[in-house]
Amino acid sequence: MSQPNSPKWIPLLRWSAPILAAPLAGCNWVVMNPSGDIAVQQRDLILISTALMLLIVIPVMALVVFFAMRYRATNKSADADYDPDWDHSTKLELLIWSAPLLIIICLGALTWVSTHKLDPYRPLDRIDATTAIDPKVKPLTVEVVALDWKWLFIYPELGIATVNELALPTNVPVRFDITASTVMNSFYVPELAGQIYAMPGMKTQLHAVANKPVTGTGFSANYSGAGFTHMRFGYKAMDRAGFDAWVAKVKASSTQLDRNVYLALAKPSEKAPTAYFGATDPKLFDAVVNLCPKPGQRCMGELMHINMMGGAGKESARETEGLQYDFPDSHVIDQSDRNKGQETAPDAPGAPGPHHEPAIDLNPHSGADAHAQHR
Repeated sequence: MSQPNSPKWIPLLRWSAPILAAPLAGCNWVVMNPSGDIAVQQRDLILISTALMLLIVIPVMALVVFFAMRYRATNKSADADYDPDWDHSTKLELLIWSAPLLIIICLGALTWVSTHKLDPYRPLDRIDATTAIDPKVKPLTVEVVALDWKWLFIYPELGIATVNELALPTNVPVRFDITASTVMNSFYVPELAGQIYAMPGMKTQLHAVANKPVTGTGFSANYSGAGFTHMRFGYKAMDRAGFDAWVAKVKASSTQLDRNVYLALAKPSEKAPTAYFGATDPKLFDAVVNLCPKPGQRCMGELMHINMMGGAGKESARETEGLQYDFPDSHVIDQSDRNKGQETAPDAPGAPGPHHEPAIDLNPHSGADAHAQHR
């Protein structure tokens, strides 16, 4: 028996499908091919959730095609079982409603368990699916500061710091303490773990582990200004010997990360090169979190303690020294830099009036200009 002729567009689609899919060959499927256990569990969650939803989507799409073909106007063979007055079937109603309900229950249970198990603040309990973590093992701490527009990584236990380069040993639990200098960013290494926000005046946490040596790229997943496009950093996961050699290379740097170096580093810049610091101020990260890395600023922790104790009295209303955290006397922009940009905040002291020509600055992303855009 001869087969009916297919529509003319079917062979065309069959032959053009590989060509249409060719651009996808250049895609980086790093989220679907992670190298860290947390990212692996997140990938599995995506796949399982998608599969559960397809249990409904695929049959529904198939039935749409079946009914359209079966009961089309030109199919006279279906006239015998066509009943336009039919409107109810208990068995069909049970099938239609029970299947989605069961899938929603499964998705809800899966989401509930995964939400708690993959909580970024939850310490890890395993290296991978077959290896548990000894509760006595202390995770490696990495302090992360999102700057404009670069990343600062401080290793407090090792006494070193880097700019735009993150290195981790494999099969070692890591705890990231994350904050930002001025505006909100989002710390994200796709092959390692999910993203977590970096916010000024706050500290967020992310626990992760790298399971195999890999070289990748981390970035900010939250728009934060003109230099956001280039706010990326190199990510390296190495075995213990490779990591120890990397630490030795960083410690060999003669540059020390103190408050003055941090204040210079925190000024907005784009495409910042990788930098190493062989020594660091052990209290710098806490000062950044408390918005007081600049000499003379009062820390948020101190002010909150005063408030908890009932305040400092009426006389404190006139004690404003050290309480200016925003433009132009912020911990990033020096007073001398406030009017160097072409766009100066209109409320900044010394800002040009309506009849003054704006100051000329050859750097389109100077500190004052960048923060004027943020405002």
